[in-house]
Amino acid sequence: MNLRGHAPLHHPGIQLAPLVDVLLLLLIFFLLTWNAARTENELDVKVPKASAAREKAAPIGDVVVNVKADGNVVVNRRTLSGPELTELLKSLVQLNSEQAVVIRGDEAGAYKNIIGVLNICTEAGITNVAFATAR
Repeated sequence: MNLRGHAPLHHPGIQLAPLVDVLLLLLIFFLLTWNAARTENELDVKVPKASAAREKAAPIGDVVVNVKADGNVVVNRRTLSGPELTELLKSLVQLNSEQAVVIRGDEAGAYKNIIGVLNICTEAGITNVAFATAR
């Protein structure tokens, strides 16, 4: 004969401390990867140095156009032709008339490649253009 009383089983509940730790680690991970992905820097584009350069973080809406030494134009890790770049910039100007473009030209590249990108910006209606340099 069992004389012990049957005590109701208590559910231990959700442990909040480990849950908060995991969520904070995920938040840190996503913030770091978002920040790295936000800065559009092609590794094989070496910008020229400027002694009077000021450090400026690109705002979220800026389009970074990388011009490689061979003349290829890369935006968001995608190589674009001249008409494709024009089409992209025109669609961005329709959304935001104050759209800014940052041109990162390789120091070993020809100057005519940069002028070509400037002409495309003018055709698309971009008036806010900046050039990236290194310190």
